Amino acid sequence: MYERLQAVEDRYEKLNELLSDPEIVSDAGLLRKYSKEQSDIARTVEVYRSYKSAESELKEARGMLSEKLDDEMRDLVKEEASELEEKIAALEEELKVLLLPKDPNDSRNVIMEVRGAAGGDEAALFAGDLFRMYSRYAESKGWKTEVMDSSPTGLGGFKEIIFMISGHGAYSRLKFENGAHRVQRVPETESGGRIHTSTATVACLPEAEEVEIELHDKDIRVDTFASSGPGGQSVNTTMSAVRLTHVPTGTVVSCQDEKSQIKNKEKAMKVLRARVYDKFQREAQAEYDAKRKSAVGSGDRSERIRTYNFPQNRVTDHRIGLTIQKLDQIIGGKLDEVIDALIMEEQAERLEQLDAAE
Repeated sequence: MYERLQAVEDRYEKLNELLSDPEIVSDAGLLRKYSKEQSDIARTVEVYRSYKSAESELKEARGMLSEKLDDEMRDLVKEEASELEEKIAALEEELKVLLLPKDPNDSRNVIMEVRGAAGGDEAALFAGDLFRMYSRYAESKGWKTEVMDSSPTGLGGFKEIIFMISGHGAYSRLKFENGAHRVQRVPETESGGRIHTSTATVACLPEAEEVEIELHDKDIRVDTFASSGPGGQSVNTTMSAVRLTHVPTGTVVSCQDEKSQIKNKEKAMKVLRARVYDKFQREAQAEYDAKRKSAVGSGDRSERIRTYNFPQNRVTDHRIGLTIQKLDQIIGGKLDEVIDALIMEEQAERLEQLDAAE
């Protein structure tokens, strides 16, 4: 492990040199590439340096204990050595996690697709609740939320809403939301006070850059049509809405949120690129996923991952058996407690596999 850590620190120093090179600074592509690489390993280098410093201090403290000291000083040095041993053990555990292979998409923006599933109007209302939950979470992180396309219902919900959350590491936090979400509550339209169960599905796609997914114009069919609002009524008479079809994969994306056809096409292209990238990734991972299922789920969007029980103010994540009596806070956007638990579970499983392999 320590040879790998030293190699990471050496690479960090080399990147410092490269980022000071005028030729690199003048090349936007290389500058972005090296800056991202350095940012990705900065925390590992910081912890490794803290680890080396603590090791050096511990060696010095142990050396002092071999010298002639009065009782008070010896007790102080022993206490310091004990604290350093605990610090080193904690840093070692953090370094193990930091050295785990990274998901290359973790630093990306995320495109999320929320759809009402079983439950009719109540499912659409729940989809709206989930959208607002993610928007508030993004706001708490200082991230930006941009609606790409939506199909609102007359009651304030959404049959479907597609939006991008932009911010460093957005995908790393929100990728665990992939799957079917279930709600149990008394709908406002229920006069008998009976609890209904409805579902909505969430898809999380890492935003793909143009250099990674090259979509050729000849492979994309573009259709335009008039935008429509809730219930199907026309909201304008211009052909501003856009539908893009990637013929080779059969992927279809529509966008009508903007009044400008050009802006709708730009948004639709971002979603199309992300969906095609996601499709290729899933196909490439299919064989691997068949052999190994993560503790936090396969990412299959049909998999029920979480239940929101309003009468009992309870949220249960079924993948890790986590139950929290804070539904009001979580639906209000305070998702960190759930997401942190999912990340820790995934890391623990990967560390177990790493130990078994060694």
